[in-house]
Amino acid sequence: MIPDDIEWRVSAGLTPYAESLAEMEARVAAVAGREARELVWLLEHPPVYTAGTSADPAELIDPRFPVFDTGRGGRYTYHGPGQRVGYLVLDLDKRGRDVRCFVHALEQWLIATLGDFGIAARAEPGRVGIWTGQGAAEAKIGAIGVRVKRWITLHGFSVNLDPDLSHFGGIVPCGLPDYPVTSAAALGRPISLADFDAALAARLPDFLAALPCGRKPA
Repeated sequence: MIPDDIEWRVSAGLTPYAESLAEMEARVAAVAGREARELVWLLEHPPVYTAGTSADPAELIDPRFPVFDTGRGGRYTYHGPGQRVGYLVLDLDKRGRDVRCFVHALEQWLIATLGDFGIAARAEPGRVGIWTGQGAAEAKIGAIGVRVKRWITLHGFSVNLDPDLSHFGGIVPCGLPDYPVTSAAALGRPISLADFDAALAARLPDFLAALPCGRKPA
């Protein structure tokens, strides 16, 4: 169930990356001014590489797609068709001023959702993102990169459902050269965007319930 104070938006087709950045910035200002509801926005992008604040230019190996500086945390990542991207414009002033808690809750939301489809995913200490497999089969299936402005969150996550994994070859994904990327389809667990969105929505209350850490007592 989606709370009344959050807009749950699913965009069909491919949303240009620059358009999404402008929309997020405008929404942050509106949420901060109490002029709009918080937002969970699910979409796909045309193929792009995005650079976080820690991006190392040496990790941009083959810029075969447009490259955008984002202002989010993290390094280089890829977005493209077949990947579910989720942008969260949430007010941590009311949900707890604890960015670590927010990121942890976001990880657990994605891990639980992938688990609904039989994919055993996890977070790894010291490595950003969502991981599957062990040993030689270990790979990254999801990325997380967030920014906080006036205690309002921007950006969010991406989960590889069925993107062209070769497109990750133009970068060192998230600055981790020793680990491959994978997808639900590559793991033999195909998931449609609609089914994944429905599972995310079903688990949204659990994600929000994990966010009071850091909240000041009333």
